[in-house]
Amino acid sequence: MERILQKIGRIREYLKLINSIKNDCVARFTSDPLYRGALLHYLYLLADSCITLSELVIKYKKLRLPQTYYEAFDILGENKILEPGFAFSFAKIAGFRNFLAHDYEKIAESAICKNALSKLEGVEEFLRQIEDSLGIKEV
Repeated sequence: MERILQKIGRIREYLKLINSIKNDCVARFTSDPLYRGALLHYLYLLADSCITLSELVIKYKKLRLPQTYYEAFDILGENKILEPGFAFSFAKIAGFRNFLAHDYEKIAESAICKNALSKLEGVEEFLRQIEDSLGIKEV
């Protein structure tokens, strides 16, 4: 459980960092390589940490092991740790993580500044559902 709590804390830390730098994203993303690098790095860490948290919860609950990152979210949905519809939708974060890991040179500011940053509430909901299901008070 300690690793789960630590990972939740990290995800909240990444959310706070991203929220603190998201203003004027389009202008800064295109003109400031340090800003772009920092934002992409924290978004990658956020997405990767959500996947890791899913895997930690699966191990903690002794559920079947996922074969893919996407499947980790499906397993949590199947076992009512996440609402099934939410789990299916939120699993897209696995593709986003892979996109950031492998296609970062092709990323347009609109994909990040308009699309990705508008979905941060989904990460908050993911944490809420995990915490509720495991009986964890917010850390």
